[in-house]
Order: sequence, then structure tokens, then C-alpha cells
Amino acid sequence: MGGGGSALRVCADHRGGINWLSLSPDGQRLLTGSEDGTARLWSTADGQCCALLQGHESYVTFCQLEDEAAFTCSADCTIRKWDVLTGQCLQVFRGHTSIVNRILVANNQLFSSSYDRTARAWSVDKGQVSREFRGHRNCVLTLAYSAPWDLPRAPCLEEAVAGGLLVTGSTDGTAKVWQVASGCCHQTLRGHTGAVLCLVLDTPGHTAFTGSTDATVRAWDMLSGEPLRVFRGHQGSIVCLELVNRHVYSGSADRTVKCWLADTGEHVRTFAAHRHSVSALKYHAGTLFTGSGDARARAFDAQSGALRRVFRGHAFIINCIQVHGQVLYTASHDGALRLWDVRGLAAAPRRPKRSLSRFFSGKVGCAAAAPLQPA
Repeated sequence: MGGGGSALRVCADHRGGINWLSLSPDGQRLLTGSEDGTARLWSTADGQCCALLQGHESYVTFCQLEDEAAFTCSADCTIRKWDVLTGQCLQVFRGHTSIVNRILVANNQLFSSSYDRTARAWSVDKGQVSREFRGHRNCVLTLAYSAPWDLPRAPCLEEAVAGGLLVTGSTDGTAKVWQVASGCCHQTLRGHTGAVLCLVLDTPGHTAFTGSTDATVRAWDMLSGEPLRVFRGHQGSIVCLELVNRHVYSGSADRTVKCWLADTGEHVRTFAAHRHSVSALKYHAGTLFTGSGDARARAFDAQSGALRRVFRGHAFIINCIQVHGQVLYTASHDGALRLWDVRGLAAAPRRPKRSLSRFFSGKVGCAAAAPLQPA
């Protein structure tokens, strides 16, 4: 069993659970979005709160931090853009008619998904809707974007992929691939028998990986819509996914993470030790970090599967994790952002094996777990 991790700092300024945590591309700031209806900016240099972002009329569901602006979405049906230096709201994006679940800023566009069964593309600068993607029969939970320069340049596809492709996952059990330039549905990915909770893209291989409440991960050709393979073995919903150097990591309600070969679907190893659902994943420098409904974060050796460290201190489910330098950041439904020292994890010897590395996570929130007694 791994040893305990030491907390460097506990930031308990939020008055409600933290639903998401985003790290800026330059690594200088963190952004948290909370049930209290606010977002906060934090310095990674000292862990201090440097701005309070107020304006939403309901809880913040998700957030994304860029170097010069912060973006938040909320159950109040809006998205907001903020100045990272002053905390001032620069733009309000209105148009969704229900809870906005996720946002993604890419290629000077803002993409959003909502309980109103739509996804939308917005102009980042003007705050206006440029495309609406309609076709799902239920809530749109998760989304990912593939830029046009990352897609094949075949003449027959040139017009279809001119603005890139948006992939969405829904509680209707499907994922859809959309042509951003036209707003048309390019492909519908059918095969899951439960809600699609998370997805990740292998852009060079134009492959989408989806995780579902049906306990499977599926791989699809984004361009043709062809199902490529099914990853079976979990006994509960797939809550989060990570794609790392041709390996897929899946975190599940069955209390495990599984590692698979992306190209074949072969099961490589299982990471156990969790006492509740696995709610968050992050690969960093040979270590797989997990967050769980048991209120603990864990560090596993990615190649051997050995549990290296357990981080105790939160009272409820850990909704999101980030790693920067030698610090692990965990955000929890208990309202706290905790900073942990992860020095020494990369120093342990490893057996030479298949190489592993890192991704994007499209997690959907889980119900809060009850507080646990210390182990």
C-alpha cells in the first residue's frame, strides 16, 4: 500500500462544492467553478486566490482557463468570459435554454453542450452563436473538437472538415460528429446501450473513444462512423477517460481504472484500491493520478500498476485533478482546493514496458459520496 501524501495548502474560500478545475496553458493560474455560483482564480506560485468571478445566477458546472481569459458555464443557461487580471466579466453568452454542461475553447471558437439537447458554437470575441447543432434526443453531456489541420485532406472530405469536427456525447446513448462549418451532422455513432458520459479523441488517427453507463468503452472512426472496437471488462459506468500514447485509461463506477491498448482493445492492467467510483484521471510523468468518491486521490505507477501514494484530507468526492510541476491539485465537492506535494513519485525505478503518456478528460459529475472515516 502506498504511503500518505502531505498537503501543502488547503484553499477553502468557496462556500459550495467545486465542480471543475482548469489549469492555464502557461501553468501560472488555476480556475475553479463552484456550486456557490462563483469561480475563483488562483496563483500556482503561492496558492493564493487572486480574483473572485461573480455574476452567475446559479451554480457553475464547468470552466476553462486560457492565458488571457477565463470561461465559465452555469445552470443559469449562460456562459461568461472573464478578464484574468481584473476578474471583470467581459462577455455573457446567452442562447441555451437549460443547464450548460460543458464548454470548450478552441480555434478562436467557443463550443458548448447543454441539457436543452443542443450543442452550440460561438464567436469568442463577439459572444454570438455561429452554429447550433441539433439532433440529439436528450441532454448533451460532453464534447470534443478536432481542428481542420488535424484531419485528412482528401478531396471528398475537404468541404466537410473545413471548420473542423465537433464530437458530442448524449444521454440518448449516441455520440454525434458534426461539421462545424455547416452545422450538419456528419455521423451518428450508435452502439452504446446507455448514456455517453465521456469521450476523448485520437485526432491523428481520426478516432473517437466514448465511455458509457453501459460499462463499455467504444472506439469509432470519426470520418466514416464505423465502430472499430469495444472495450469490455468494467462492471459499472465509465465516468472518465484519458488517452495516452496509444493507451486508453478508463475510470469507472466499479471502483477501478483499466488500461487498454487503443489500437486493439487489449486489456493491459487494472488499477484497484479505490473504495468508491473513480471520478477523475490525470497522467503525469509516468504516474497515473486518480480521484474518487471515497474522498481520496491516489498515485499509481502507470507501468507496473503499483499504488505509490494516497492523498487523504477531503471530506467528499474529488471532482477534478490537475498536476503542475511537483504539485497535485484536487478539487472536491467539500468546497476545498487542496495542493499536495508529489515529489519523489517519479524517482522510483520502473521495469521497461510499453510506453505511456497523457490526454483530455470528459468527465461528468457523480453524486457526492458520504464522508468516510480515516483509513
